[in-house]
Amino acid sequence: MSAKIKIIPFGGVRENGKNMYAVDVNGGIYILDCGLKYPENELLGIDVVIPDWAYLRENKDRIVAVFLTHGHADAIGALPYFLSEFNVPVFGSEMTIALAKIGVNAEPKVKGYDDFHVIDEKTEIDFGDVTVSFFSTTHSIPESLGIDLKTDEGQIIYTGDFKFDQTAKPGYQTDYARLGSIGQNGVLAVLSDSANAENPAMNASEQTIAESIEETFHYQEGRVVVACVASNILRIQQVFDAAKQTGRKVCLTGQDLEKIVNTAMELGKLDFDDDLLVTPEQLESLSPAETVILQTGKMGEPIKAIQRMANKQEKDLNIQEGDLVYITTTPSHAMDTTVAQTRDMIYRAGGEVKAISDELNSSGHAYTRDLQLMLNLLKPKYLVPIQGEYRLLNAHANAAMELGMPADHVFILAKGDVLTYDKGEMGLGEGIEVGDTMIDGIGVGDIGNIVLRDRKVLADDGIFIAVVTIDRKKKQIVADPKITSRGFVYVKANKDLMQESAQIIRKAVQNNLDNKEFDWGHLKQDVREHLSHYLFEQTHRRPVILPVIMEVNQHHRRSTGKDKPGEQPQPKPSAKKAPAKAQNANANKPAAAAAKPNHKAHRNRKRRRASKPEGTTSEKD
Repeated sequence: MSAKIKIIPFGGVRENGKNMYAVDVNGGIYILDCGLKYPENELLGIDVVIPDWAYLRENKDRIVAVFLTHGHADAIGALPYFLSEFNVPVFGSEMTIALAKIGVNAEPKVKGYDDFHVIDEKTEIDFGDVTVSFFSTTHSIPESLGIDLKTDEGQIIYTGDFKFDQTAKPGYQTDYARLGSIGQNGVLAVLSDSANAENPAMNASEQTIAESIEETFHYQEGRVVVACVASNILRIQQVFDAAKQTGRKVCLTGQDLEKIVNTAMELGKLDFDDDLLVTPEQLESLSPAETVILQTGKMGEPIKAIQRMANKQEKDLNIQEGDLVYITTTPSHAMDTTVAQTRDMIYRAGGEVKAISDELNSSGHAYTRDLQLMLNLLKPKYLVPIQGEYRLLNAHANAAMELGMPADHVFILAKGDVLTYDKGEMGLGEGIEVGDTMIDGIGVGDIGNIVLRDRKVLADDGIFIAVVTIDRKKKQIVADPKITSRGFVYVKANKDLMQESAQIIRKAVQNNLDNKEFDWGHLKQDVREHLSHYLFEQTHRRPVILPVIMEVNQHHRRSTGKDKPGEQPQPKPSAKKAPAKAQNANANKPAAAAAKPNHKAHRNRKRRRASKPEGTTSEKD
């Protein structure tokens, strides 16, 4: 009986990061990686973005396990949130599982989770319909693995992040013989890394990169501030090696980096002398030429941390005159503007900037010829380019077609597409709804497009608040509109604009009061529309307009002990209209207060009239 196979991307296609793919074989769902991505500029206030698991919630009983390729955030970052909903086993290499545990233990909902399983390139797991095995790949973190799902219809290969480097050291080396063996046994489809697919130039070897880092340290006379991704263990090792060779000490910044370094040391993945590390306090006793500051930032994102250092916003360590900021990470193209702004900030602070990518192709991902070599080794029938924006997936598809792969055997998928293999044919089936889940502080998924749109409007055009107090029974405005503006215009310099806005508000409110069919929703919408039209005519801006309508009823008051049963209390005449915003001073006094002698009650009533007409006040927003 032939197997029915579905391949569903939940992230990692037509975007950078957030790798997560599901392979459904005869009803069993195998999850490949569970990553996050860092937000781009338009996602105001969002910390990270993770995949949407609505489909998996509906099919949670069919999930077999999660298989991880390596320990970077784009492969394991969403795991704590995933495990808070799905209690399934997780498989990965020793280093990958150790890093995954750091993230999971930091999440209170899953702190007690302990269904991790350490595997290596020799592991083979039989699940009945599918046998899962692994193969070693080269990446910027040790023990990076590819995943092989063996089915009755052929093998489905997920490469994970990879590149080919003949000078790679043990723990980072690709198993070429294993790749050739997989190819000989028949590969149905390969999901292959495309992050560097449009780069035609060969990647620099890690040996060349290590020599470049040491040379930079040697010729720099001041401090060196190294910007690096926290989980890039290979780059951290190269920094430590270069520091030792040039007589410098290394200061680590941030708890995230310290946890990762300590974990890598315990597992023997990092090797350096303990006396190489110093604390921020010990830096004062060292000369600038003896200092390296390793900055990885919060959650492994170094660029924003470097910006804070340049703006003197860090508590202990900031950019100072003569510093060299050495960017050893390779930011995505989406970060180009941010990196350019960061460079400018550094120079303003008196430092200099050098990026390793200015001189070398230092990517941890396969370039065009590496991708073609992988395809030649595996000989797949179908290709699914993954991990990258559309142009990168398309470049990978073109590279495959250069090798002779038919165009209809290459599938550039979007999130939620369902690639189905049934009866010997691969094609797109009916898709599912897959979006993004925003993480903002402790909130998971409670930020949607409407909130983001409002944040953008507030950031662009500000807010305009109009407060009006009315008496519906008398059909009149009790207090003049009070206008507050933030981020829109400077009120004191735009008095005419504010006065005219107040007139528009009065007119709109009064028109609604005069209408026999009074409606709160219509009143607020009327104020918004009239104000929005006027403000755009005058300023060509569209601020968020919040009309706040206060209602006061001057004809209703609490009954006292003097009122006869069944008789409605009558309002006493008042010589002076009281401000509507004042509070009833005796509203919360006990009923006994009303039974006191008449002259005291009379004084109390006078005092109340001087402060506010008796009644109720409610706010309608």
